[in-house]
Amino acid sequence: MRKTSILNINQFKHGSGLEDFYANTMQGHLETSHKDIHLPHKHNFYLAMLFTHGTGIHEIDFMAYEVKPGSLFFLNPGQTHHWELSLDIQGYIFFHTQEFYDLYYNQSQINSFPFFYSMHSSPCLYPNAEETQLLTEMFQSVLKENLNNELLKKHKIMNLVQNVYIESTRLYIKQNPVTSSQAHNSYYSKFLKLEQLVEQHFTIEKSPTTYADMLNMSAKHLNRITQAVAGKTASDVITDRVLLEAKKEFIHQTNSFAEVAYALGYEDYAYFSRLFKKKTGETPSDFLGRYKKG
Repeated sequence: MRKTSILNINQFKHGSGLEDFYANTMQGHLETSHKDIHLPHKHNFYLAMLFTHGTGIHEIDFMAYEVKPGSLFFLNPGQTHHWELSLDIQGYIFFHTQEFYDLYYNQSQINSFPFFYSMHSSPCLYPNAEETQLLTEMFQSVLKENLNNELLKKHKIMNLVQNVYIESTRLYIKQNPVTSSQAHNSYYSKFLKLEQLVEQHFTIEKSPTTYADMLNMSAKHLNRITQAVAGKTASDVITDRVLLEAKKEFIHQTNSFAEVAYALGYEDYAYFSRLFKKKTGETPSDFLGRYKKG
């Protein structure tokens, strides 16, 4: 299968002179770097954005989130996103590669921030007015530093970015209190291992029992873990990953629905179509029609 369009950070240069880092206002980003991107796509970098004015819908892995003043979003590398925004949209955006972050910290540290834990972590926060003002000032500081050429520029940017992540983590824990206990218990680490295994095998293996065997536990215990961490059964976690890939394929390549289903391990397209509609509430044709209007 052809993979979903993956945008590289080198496609988003903004005159900062830094490799592996980008910052801009939302207006500037939409008018320059993002003006010709219309379909859902994914990136190979970590991304943070704060909307300060305007409205819209932001889809992340085909889940819709409201955009309004104060909306704060985070994306992991590989997540698919797409938006429909009002003409008066304002805000700030920055993103960086894993390598940029690893110069100062390490991968385990960035993955410890709750919005970057997992593909099942909520990617959206809605701070109150006071919190939004603080975050706005922090994003502005990142942008200002990115535009100058002072000594130790990269060091300062990374410190400012880290402060955004720290402040956002405090807000995230307030809005998702269960996350603080999940982050350090064995259930969460085992759930992340399940995600990794599903990512490797979802096109050929759909059985929760098989994944439980890989993790040296019973299927019943695996379900207990997925329910505690994601509020889903193990079967739902696997199926969600399959259907996410199906949606990406439907949008980005010319193969028929049946060919996509077959590549994902379903020889019986009628069964796959029923599964898709049961889980998403729409047929593959209905889904694709929402992105191909006009």
